[in-house]
Formats: sequence, C-alpha cells, structure tokens
Amino acid sequence: MEKVIEVKNLFKLYRVGDSIVRALNGINLSIYAGEFCAIVGTSGSGKSTLLNMLAGLEKPTKGEVVINDEHMEKLKEDQLVSFRRDHIGFIFQSFHLIGTMNALENVALPLSFRGERKESRLKKADAMLDMVNLKKHKKHLPNQMSGGQQQRVGVARALVVEPEIIFADEPTGNLDSHTSKEVMELMQKVVREQNRTLVMVTHDNELAAYADRVFHIIDGEIVKIEENRTCREDKRNEKV
Repeated sequence: MEKVIEVKNLFKLYRVGDSIVRALNGINLSIYAGEFCAIVGTSGSGKSTLLNMLAGLEKPTKGEVVINDEHMEKLKEDQLVSFRRDHIGFIFQSFHLIGTMNALENVALPLSFRGERKESRLKKADAMLDMVNLKKHKKHLPNQMSGGQQQRVGVARALVVEPEIIFADEPTGNLDSHTSKEVMELMQKVVREQNRTLVMVTHDNELAAYADRVFHIIDGEIVKIEENRTCREDKRNEKV
C-alpha cells in the first residue's frame, strides 16, 4: 500500500506560565492511500493538535510531518496554502457554511479559489450534491436545512476539489446520534467508492468504529492502534 502520510518523532510544546505542556510527545504513525483512520482521545489528549500538524495549520516544536513526500514543517505559509488547496479537503464540526449562499454555491466556493469558470464549478457542485443525497436541497440556504443536511453539504464541499486527503474534525459533534450514523456511513462510502484517504478526529469510540484503523491518543502519545477487521473485510470483498 502507498504511504501518503508519515509522522516521525513529533513534539509540540507550549509554555503556560512557568510550566511546559507537552501537547504531543513523540508521535510516530503512518497512514496509507484509501484508508479511513480515526484519531481518538478525550479533551486535552492532543488529538486536535495532531490534526492541525497534519494539515500544516501549526508548526511542530520538533519532528516531521511528510505528506506525499512534502515536509509540511518546512513549507512556508504561501506554500502550505497552495498545498492544502491542491491536495486536502476539510470537514468541520460547525459546518462553516456561508449563510447567504445556497447549498450549490457553498459547495462550488472552493473551486472559485482555483479560478475555475462558474459553469464548470456549478456543474461539479451539482454532481457532488447528488452524491450526498441532497438533490432536493440544492437551492436551500443553510438555515433552511437540518444539521445533518448541512454536514452533507460540508462533505460535498470537501470532495468537490477532488482531494487526495480529507481531514475531519469532530464532524458529527453537533449532530444527534441517528444523524451522526448517517454522516459516518456517508463518509465511509466516500472513502471506499472514491478511494480517498480520510483522517478523522473524534472523542467517540462508537464513531471511530467506522474507520479502518483507530489511533488512541492519551497525553500526547499514541498508546494503541486498533484495526477494524470488519471494515478491512468489506474493502477486500468490494475488490473481489
């Protein structure tokens, strides 16, 4: 399997008064193409800090984050912006939809940053909304949709740029349990059918069970890596 993310001896230290807090304390991990991975931990465990490091949103105190052979910790800010635009999609807990734009316009927005023509980006956004089962909601504003529907728009927006890697930060944190299940099944489907690599941060072990592998983080250290055999077997059966 092709390795798309590699983290080597990663540390992130913060100074709080006279104390040093180790948010990350020597993380090592590898993530492979087409894999759905979950990083699980309680509040303050370091999981969100790790996701920020992977996405190049924060610089490590020490260590390496290598994505597609690019060292994220060595890139300048304009290079990081360009790299994220070309290779990475984001799904947020709070949806981050623009209230004055309808679903179609929200999904098409990232393509405008690439300079795509309006006709082209609306056509791609339209297809993505079909894929996430929002055919009847394309002209709806965010306040006309449920939380689950808004998160589906968020998933479509992350996918429209055809990213190799998707980072999801507590993507069901604002949803009820039934809607959370629907969104997780959708994300699982996306990974399998489109061969995307998805890295999700969550505090919920039940949601993590949808992933192929689960990295458990406590006090800035990976303490256990679980492999979900059911997910692996499903993938193998799809390829047969």
